[in-house]
Amino acid sequence: MPSERRPGQLPSAGQVPPEAATVLAEGLTATAEPGERRQQASIVGAAEAMVSSYDGHAQYTLPGVLSDVPVAVLVIDQDAGTVTYANTAANELAGNIGLPVPVDTWGAAAGLTDLGGSPLASTSGPLSLVAAGRPVAGEAVRLNPRRSSDDARAAAGVGEPDQVLWVTGFPLSADASAQRLSLVVFLKLDDADGSIDPEAQLQALRERAVVATDIAFTITDPRQDDDPLVWVNPSFSRISGYSYEESVGRNCRFLQGPATERKAVDDLRQALRDEQPVTTTLLNYRKDGTAFWNQLSITPVFDGEGTLVSFVGVQTDVTERVRVEDDRKAAFAAERAARRDAEEAHAAADAARVEAERAQSRLALMAEATSTLSATLDMDDLLDRLASLCVPLLADWVFVTLVDEHGAVSGTSSAHRRGMTEELRRFAALRIADLPEAAPIRRVLRSSEPVLLPEITPEFLAAAAPDPALRAVMGELGTSSQLTVPLVARRRTLGALTLVAETQARRFGADDVDLARDLSRRAAMAMDNVRLYQQEHSVAETLQRSLLPELPEIPGVVAAAHYLSASSSADVGGDFYDLLHLPDGSVGLAVGDVVGHDVAAAAAMGHLRGLLRACAWDAGEGDPGEILGRVDRLVQGLHVAPMATMVYGRVERPSAEGEPWRLQLANAGHPPLLLRHVDGTVEMLDGITGMLIGVDVTHRRASRAVEIPPGATLVAYTDGLIERPGEDLDQGIAALVQRLRDAPVGDDPAALCVHAVGPDPDRRDDVAVLALRFG
Repeated sequence: MPSERRPGQLPSAGQVPPEAATVLAEGLTATAEPGERRQQASIVGAAEAMVSSYDGHAQYTLPGVLSDVPVAVLVIDQDAGTVTYANTAANELAGNIGLPVPVDTWGAAAGLTDLGGSPLASTSGPLSLVAAGRPVAGEAVRLNPRRSSDDARAAAGVGEPDQVLWVTGFPLSADASAQRLSLVVFLKLDDADGSIDPEAQLQALRERAVVATDIAFTITDPRQDDDPLVWVNPSFSRISGYSYEESVGRNCRFLQGPATERKAVDDLRQALRDEQPVTTTLLNYRKDGTAFWNQLSITPVFDGEGTLVSFVGVQTDVTERVRVEDDRKAAFAAERAARRDAEEAHAAADAARVEAERAQSRLALMAEATSTLSATLDMDDLLDRLASLCVPLLADWVFVTLVDEHGAVSGTSSAHRRGMTEELRRFAALRIADLPEAAPIRRVLRSSEPVLLPEITPEFLAAAAPDPALRAVMGELGTSSQLTVPLVARRRTLGALTLVAETQARRFGADDVDLARDLSRRAAMAMDNVRLYQQEHSVAETLQRSLLPELPEIPGVVAAAHYLSASSSADVGGDFYDLLHLPDGSVGLAVGDVVGHDVAAAAAMGHLRGLLRACAWDAGEGDPGEILGRVDRLVQGLHVAPMATMVYGRVERPSAEGEPWRLQLANAGHPPLLLRHVDGTVEMLDGITGMLIGVDVTHRRASRAVEIPPGATLVAYTDGLIERPGEDLDQGIAALVQRLRDAPVGDDPAALCVHAVGPDPDRRDDVAVLALRFG
């Protein structure tokens, strides 16, 4: 039976104009990384279900997935021109400013400006456009807390760097009779500005990944028989194993199975019959039969007349969370039982207190292990952190054995409470493969099951370690009790963790096995994440380097180049350099940077370098500014790359020995080249600028003539060499100039490249350096 219309109810967000949704999707796709596209799509899906009731005071019933996502979201009342809702992330931008508030006032409180630094309070600003009911496909704005209209917030923002946000918005209703609302989403474009520490960056990345990859959306049609699914998103198919075609048309009870709790199912059905929102956790089954815990939130959606038209479901795989909660409940239950026993029998008070403290310590250790081990992507650092967790809290000394996919030992790590560095080195030098099958490490690697030795007798030691040298070093280290557990992640045994007690004062038991297994699971998952990251980063760097050229040998020119990949992600970039021996005997040189840090940017870089080579080769004695203009026209005409900075120069040989070389130079938004003279002084070749490639096809770039004395060295580079958090580019260039001045006068181009990079590069972005000495 159709439900009555609720007072002031808004139309379903399913009535959002198709063109608005298309504009939003195009804006998101154009700017977001793959994970962020899925995240933004999830937000749009949530927005389509968010308006379930309205009480006349701008209070909405929003799903938790919208209020807690790490992306700022606003709802704007078009008629009043006010912000009526801001989620948690939006409040962090503008502070807890009272709502409703005019959109310009909200933007001023946040410190939002355009990229040039002008306030957004104008009819052409993105917030004003959205407030007027017009969609915004995506526009970059700058967040400067120091420009906030709130004095306290402005003072707190001193020293904080600016951030660039991508603004996307669209109207939620096309019905002129309903209250007109618009949705605005702010996406941060650049996290690598040093404004937060690496651990916080990594934690933010995890939170964004959860939203982007583990939330499934479904829509059912209760007007059809049996309320079938009419749409599911890709995350639903990934979680359940059922494709879109296998899911649509069926009631979603097909995910239930023999162990699904009947009461939870009955409560869910009753809520649907009552047309009420409901949230529950069910044991569901994937297509392959494996079970998983599904946190399900269902919201009814009504049309403008108050008639139920659909149910929107938000589903999340919370299996790991349920498992952790069960572990915690068991630990807390043990603690409560220990405390109850202490109250009932004073004679056992000490034992109960110890049990409670052990339970608390285990919870604290597991929490610390999770945060500590997952906060690094360096394997050596991870192993050091693991050893610090184990020694001396769990063992007197620890030994970690890593194996490759073939079972061969790929690495070891160890730590002892008394240091014993030399003894541990000799212990690690003994080959694990030479140990007999009775050795605990061999047994664990073969069976992936723990091996507990409460007491190691001389007889067992002789059988498990027949090498006298091995037994001798174990005696020096102290080996009285031993526990070895496997390091297993994603169904693969990565190695073994061995905990050792020096004396009988510490003896391992069954409780230690459970604790060590829990710790080893967390450590193995962190190790496998590092392994996968390192593999991806290695492939990415190999791809990037394969796109860079081999420098040709050119008479009279000594050339060297240096490329350094970013270490903060596994992405490839668009930095490149090139050196050409042109048909007329002149020398062409180029350095550039394609906007973006992904495989597409690297591919675009390869295309762009090819176009530049072709244009330079055919141009003969053509002006470099004209060559860059031709490259720009080809790039935009062929849609080769988005935007790029580039500097191109053509160097003519001197007419007689001892005379200077002549450089014709053109620039397309790139940092200026540097000329290091024979005496070590450094000259900046500035005073010539031009618009970036890919912006304006009609733009004409001027060229500058520069004389290069014999023996001088020309240095070109990309912006990764001069960008530092909290500094402008002028400061970075000045620091680079100083490094080149400090280099010995006789250094060749290869040595100057090393000096240019410096002893401690930032590694937040790729760096390319090209140095040419003209004889």
